[in-house]
Amino acid sequence: MKRADLEHVLRASKDITGQTEFIVLGSQSILGLFPDAPAELRISIEVDLYPKNRPDLAKLIESSLGELSMFHGTFGYYADGITPDTATLPKGWPERLVRVSNRNTGGAVGWCLDPHDLAFSKLAARREKDLKFVAALLRHKLIQLSVLEDRIQSVNIRELRASLEEALTSCRPK
Repeated sequence: MKRADLEHVLRASKDITGQTEFIVLGSQSILGLFPDAPAELRISIEVDLYPKNRPDLAKLIESSLGELSMFHGTFGYYADGITPDTATLPKGWPERLVRVSNRNTGGAVGWCLDPHDLAFSKLAARREKDLKFVAALLRHKLIQLSVLEDRIQSVNIRELRASLEEALTSCRPK
């Protein structure tokens, strides 16, 4: 996926929902801070998002712009309408969101995860593809290991913190 594709999904989501602000939680939120991210970080063809002020409209995005929709068939990528609790995120993540808004978004604003918060959510998910994504973020130096470790240490739930630390171990550069 390219940054222009993310901008198109934001524009289409605005047209479908009438909302102007969207939270982008998935891997393609990397395009917020890094529009030209390495190709291995742009493999996904879906944008995970929900309307910031009306998360209930995510189902409308899913049905109109989702997988196997006409939008997907036409453009080769799609929107996955998600809920705010889809991802496990560290404290303070809303204050670190990265704004995506330009003439290509047609008045829509995408709020993308800070790359360290994105990595945190990927570690929490612990799927193989997510761990590879974090390893690539580290390898390409798009995140700092020390910042990610600080976010993990801020977790109050001991079991979650231990799980995140264990997942990070498999992602560290060798």
